[in-house]
Amino acid sequence: MSQINITEKEVDKIILKLLKKHLDSVVVDEEKFLDLLKHSLSLNTEEKKRVVDAVPTLSQFQFDELIKVFTEERKKFRELAKEHPDDIKKLVKKQQVEWLQLWDIYKAEEENKKKQEEAKKKEEEIKKSLWL
Repeated sequence: MSQINITEKEVDKIILKLLKKHLDSVVVDEEKFLDLLKHSLSLNTEEKKRVVDAVPTLSQFQFDELIKVFTEERKKFRELAKEHPDDIKKLVKKQQVEWLQLWDIYKAEEENKKKQEEAKKKEEEIKKSLWL
């Protein structure tokens, strides 16, 4: 878990930036999609990350289908909330924690990428100094 306190709004901003990387030919309301993805109670952190990571390759049809699925899921959970409010509250709390964890995953990936780039630079410098 991250030592830096990050707010949900900050995570939203980061994920929204990633969601805007969809194909130019795709028309999607990124804010609406973010809201549906963020509040999905059926997807875990890794599954949400896979959706975000897939954004640059998703077709219009795939976006439209995901929006339909997330919208339908939201309706079903609202209905369930009437009968099982405590269970749904637990799921919502879990979703909020996992949303913040999503930032941790992206941050760790970014740090690993930087370390790999630094290692590659050092390797190239060593090769140059040895005339390889």
